[in-house]
Amino acid sequence: MTTTVTQTLPTTITVTGESAKETLHKTLSFDLSRYQKLSPEQVGHLRHYHNLAFQPDGEWRFMGSADPGQEFLDAYRYQLATMVYAASLTHYHRLPALRTIFKPLIRQLIQKMLRRDVWGYWFLTSHGNVVTDPSLKELRKPWADPVVKENIMYSGHLLLMLSLYAMLFDEDEFEKEDSIVFKWDPVFFGFGPENFTYSTQTLQKVILDEMESNNWVGVCCEPNVVFIICNQFPLIAIRYNDIRHGTNVAGEIMPKYVAAWEKKNGFSQQDGRFVDWWMVRQDHVVETTEVAWTAWTGAFMHSWNPKLVEALYEKQTTGFLTRTASGHINLQPPIVAKHYRAILAEKQIQDKPSPEDEPEILSQAVKLTKAELAARNKKGFPYNKPSFGYVVQWLSELGKTVELNELLSYADHNLHPEWENGGLYYRRNDHPYDLNEDDSIRWTFMSPYTGNAAIGYGRLNVKDGQKIMYEHPWSSEQLKSTPWIDNLDFVNPGTGVSVLRGQWDSELNALVLTVKGWDYSGKGCDDSVTINPIARNLDSGHWGLYVDGELVSTKDLQSGDGFEVTLKVKRGEERDVVFLKA
Repeated sequence: MTTTVTQTLPTTITVTGESAKETLHKTLSFDLSRYQKLSPEQVGHLRHYHNLAFQPDGEWRFMGSADPGQEFLDAYRYQLATMVYAASLTHYHRLPALRTIFKPLIRQLIQKMLRRDVWGYWFLTSHGNVVTDPSLKELRKPWADPVVKENIMYSGHLLLMLSLYAMLFDEDEFEKEDSIVFKWDPVFFGFGPENFTYSTQTLQKVILDEMESNNWVGVCCEPNVVFIICNQFPLIAIRYNDIRHGTNVAGEIMPKYVAAWEKKNGFSQQDGRFVDWWMVRQDHVVETTEVAWTAWTGAFMHSWNPKLVEALYEKQTTGFLTRTASGHINLQPPIVAKHYRAILAEKQIQDKPSPEDEPEILSQAVKLTKAELAARNKKGFPYNKPSFGYVVQWLSELGKTVELNELLSYADHNLHPEWENGGLYYRRNDHPYDLNEDDSIRWTFMSPYTGNAAIGYGRLNVKDGQKIMYEHPWSSEQLKSTPWIDNLDFVNPGTGVSVLRGQWDSELNALVLTVKGWDYSGKGCDDSVTINPIARNLDSGHWGLYVDGELVSTKDLQSGDGFEVTLKVKRGEERDVVFLKA
């Protein structure tokens, strides 16, 4: 039976008794196919994350969006955060032994998140607006500090990024006083540069203080509005910080958070979808007409509230995930889903229609959509939500493999995947969809959020990925005792390799690595590279080194010793390395 990597880091098992060198066979005694390899597409997504993260500061190639002010959902902060979440899931579930691959990537994405390019929008937003607060009569006095009050749509993501970095690598860099620095330094504005400094702990405190001031409903994103989705990220982060520091803050606040929303009739509205937001001054809950917030919320709320998320899934996806005449499952725009749901209500269909009836109902919904659009005399909101990205993240977390694979296949065939410098992304397209003459519909919208980050997240995640990581975060003790592989570089095409496997198997006392030479032939990429991976944290004892299934050397190790291998890897070639204890 094929198995995947163990979901939580195991403690090292010490083998006792005779340690005879003869127990190391000349060829590897087990099949490496038990450890799942990354696919070329999964490696491509990770490469693209690296390519974006290590651009020169101030360069945002591929990451620009239709909204010029970093206020909408394709903003840099959302792309950066989602890349961190995807990389964290990959490291935890798929490549747990590869710390040196993921730590620089996540660290660099955090560094980008701290740039004024990312958070400087808040100075304008802090003035307030009549969209989120219709009662506003005059603008508020603004402030530049992006986390001191409100703005959980930035501070919540930042807290989770920092907390994942600390948990995954036992790293206290941002837990030190004034280690988080926001530099407010416009050249021709104000009275000179200002620095706003925090640590992970003080950042968490200002978020908790804001939650308490709103009676635990959550922290505002834009002025006067609290979104359920944006508050999921700090809630998850607090759990990781609890495990790291031996506290129980999450245990204390979660009941208050749930109770606060129960007073407002719960997280979901009557049709099952999660509500859009709560307006503070008006004490008014705004219901949704789309699936975007529902999918995004479900992808992360599932970590701590899986029963609710799973129970609502079928109701929530009605009209949005539908079967077409060709038999495929596609995502439908909100306007089409609205008519689809109305048809079901008219026909008094309580559950989803049968697969045989779905294409006809979809065709009717598209007809009604055409008629509505023809009757409109003005355009609606100028920007589209990155629903496709949110939905694939949601499907991956819930383990909806059929639906996820259908959407990924659709993206690969219709939404312009491209490769550059070994990285896979999907080209931006602002056009939302095509309504065809035969009353069929073709989704065309591809946002930078979806194309750069979210599809990669969906491919790299595993079923219950956020939930498992939330329930079983790595501890400092686990990281100190579990074997891992040092001295690998995933950044430079001239010296690096793709890493397909990187796992410690405690049952077999085996540390497994599979690498592949870059098949990218661009400038600076040699026909072959030489790498020197080093196994760390191996137990004392007699160890064998297997390369491509053959025993090439043995070594008696004491605690703390490293075991290094020199390996030449040709372009496009896969090499397997196993460190095995006798």
